[in-house]
Amino acid sequence: MDTQVALVTGAAGGIGAAVVRALAGRGETVAALDRDSEGLRRLVDGLTAEGARVTPYQVDVSDSAAVEAAVDEVERTLGPVDHLVNAAGVLRLGRVADYTDEDWRATFAVNVDGVFHTSRAVVRRMIPRRRGALVTVASNAARTPRVDMAAYAASKAAVTLFTQSLGLEVARFGIRCNLVAPGSTDTPMLRSMWHDETGPRGTVEGRPDAFRVGIPLGRLARPENIADAVLFLLSDQASHITLHDLTVDGGAGLGA
Repeated sequence: MDTQVALVTGAAGGIGAAVVRALAGRGETVAALDRDSEGLRRLVDGLTAEGARVTPYQVDVSDSAAVEAAVDEVERTLGPVDHLVNAAGVLRLGRVADYTDEDWRATFAVNVDGVFHTSRAVVRRMIPRRRGALVTVASNAARTPRVDMAAYAASKAAVTLFTQSLGLEVARFGIRCNLVAPGSTDTPMLRSMWHDETGPRGTVEGRPDAFRVGIPLGRLARPENIADAVLFLLSDQASHITLHDLTVDGGAGLGA
């Protein structure tokens, strides 16, 4: 069997980097996309030194033309994309009354437009081949209101329904579209929400002032936990699963 090709956005850090490592570890050729060129270089240098097949592409997923050009180059140089993982994301905290237009637009430009641009570019090429699998990394915040996170939650709700609607359109071509919805995961994005040493405890134990119930399993997720869920949904073991939203949050959303 030919080596499968995967394309991962938001590849330079956090969950995206964990997904790249996991895919490379199981022998896939990985196109790693991110706008952070230095982070990409560190990731790719480390993995290629271990014998992995990972190629960096500096791309801002909010730029439709740049995404189209990158996907075209990936398919010309690495081969047809079998797997797409939309892991690029940004978080800008703030109360709605104080939120700026730029904060809102920047959140949706990456979290929503980026998923649309990349999914469209890849699925267009998958349809004639009548195969492929796509996973979008959303959030449990798509279903649970969060203080200071209205834009982020709205953007994740948008890509949840976008991915499921896309999956409905392309199922007849044998293409599967699923989601993984992480909760609090030990990444730089989560750490940016902590203002002092009480941050981790408040995340795990809950914060009544912010209407957060905490994490029943009593621990933060690791990026590798999310990557495991992504790899399952891409795998042959999930060959009859599509339109599914798999929550990986230690019970923080109370099963919602």
